[in-house]
Amino acid sequence: MTTDMMIALAIGVAAFVVLVTVWYLIFVPGKRKALAREASEAAEKEAEVIKQKKLLEVKEKFLSKKAELEKEVRQRNQQIQQAENRAKQREMSLNQRQDELTRKRQEVDSMRQRLETQQAVMQKKEEELTQRQNSLLEQERTKLEEISGLSADEARERLVETLKDEAKTNAAAYINEIMDDAKMNANKEAKRIIIQTIQRVATETAVENSVTIFHIENDEVKGRIIGREGRNIRALEAAAGVEIVVDDTPEAIVISGFDPVRREVCRLALHQLVADGRIHPARIEEVVAKVKKQVDEEIMETGKRTTIDLGVHGLHPELVRIIGKMKYRSSYGHLLQHARETANLCAVMASELGLNPKKAKRAGLLHDIGKVPDEEPEMPHALYGAKLAEKYKEKPDICNAIGAHHEEMEMTTLIAPIVQVCDAISGARPGARREIVEAYIKRLKDLEDIAMSYPGVVKTYAIQAGRELRVIVGADKIDDKQTELLSGEIATKIQNEMTYPGQVKITVIRETRSVAFAK
Repeated sequence: MTTDMMIALAIGVAAFVVLVTVWYLIFVPGKRKALAREASEAAEKEAEVIKQKKLLEVKEKFLSKKAELEKEVRQRNQQIQQAENRAKQREMSLNQRQDELTRKRQEVDSMRQRLETQQAVMQKKEEELTQRQNSLLEQERTKLEEISGLSADEARERLVETLKDEAKTNAAAYINEIMDDAKMNANKEAKRIIIQTIQRVATETAVENSVTIFHIENDEVKGRIIGREGRNIRALEAAAGVEIVVDDTPEAIVISGFDPVRREVCRLALHQLVADGRIHPARIEEVVAKVKKQVDEEIMETGKRTTIDLGVHGLHPELVRIIGKMKYRSSYGHLLQHARETANLCAVMASELGLNPKKAKRAGLLHDIGKVPDEEPEMPHALYGAKLAEKYKEKPDICNAIGAHHEEMEMTTLIAPIVQVCDAISGARPGARREIVEAYIKRLKDLEDIAMSYPGVVKTYAIQAGRELRVIVGADKIDDKQTELLSGEIATKIQNEMTYPGQVKITVIRETRSVAFAK
């Protein structure tokens, strides 16, 4: 409760006592009035005492507050005084610093003037020295020209020529040293890469045969395959273009032919004929034609499987078919195996050299596609392969690597020498090349080509290891008399153009067929 409230309360109590006393005086007579007056006086005294007490309390509080305020004012005055003292000290310090800076600026100005004066003196002396030096040099040059009998320009030219010759000699020696060092390191690095590449690609030794063995259950099947008077076996040989040898070997028939595709067609046809049981010339021709289609599908499947195994994608379907044909092509060994091996070698070597292994593998796989043409080309197989690759939208660097791997085309990319080296590595390993087999196959191919060059010839088959050439002519194109002449002409041309052991029998077959269907 505050002081004002207490005073108001005391005044209220006194007023209440006065009112009670007045009421008592008015309504209580006699003694009651005296008592009321006494009570009123007592109440007034008590109110006065309370009032004085409260006033004293208020005065004490006022004095206390006044003392606190005076103390706070004194403290603030002290702080202000201290701040003023610090400000005065700072002002004095700043004045001292300013005086010192002014003094130092004056010293610097004085020093700058002295330096400028000294610099002017030095410049003047330098000009004098330069003039004196030029004069001395001119005198020396004049004396030297008099002594040597050469002008300054001539002496300079001779000195320059001498320095040039000396620099050329030093540069040539340095270049030779660098070249020798580079060749030595390059040879070491090339050997290391080739050895690591060969070690990382393990391939079996290639084996190529020119015969296929067809196994049968018993000799009764042999008789059915031969047919009456040998008509079935002759029809099969004529349709498939191979030689079938039926001898005393138990449970086996030998299919002979230089073309693996023909041998495979004959083997599959025999398998179907024996399983079916119907063996006669018409059925044989029908089955052989059907099997040829199956082999074509197998060729396509082989090409797809090869590209998937090697991770070579995006090839044209015709290139995939050509790769599949490599399975049945022999060129100093198994061609498809050689192409796969070259592709893997190219990828490893390209990785070692920091090149693109996918491109190198693609070029390695396609480098011999010119060896399996549908028609005999009139150019080397490397150039023909590059032409095929370009035809089927391969990139220029791939085409260049294919065409240049036998140096028949200029190499324009880094992949080309890699393909050339890997082709040589694959062909040079033990068992990879078989020159005798290759020459034998080429001779048989040449025999067939000579016969096919005559008009009216439909098919030609070299059989019995090249000792017999069967020529099938069209009955509507050549008569019997021309058939006799044709065999002699072919024999004469073979004698004049080819080298072969023993003798070659030329058999010209002219056959007339009449076919009807019973419905």
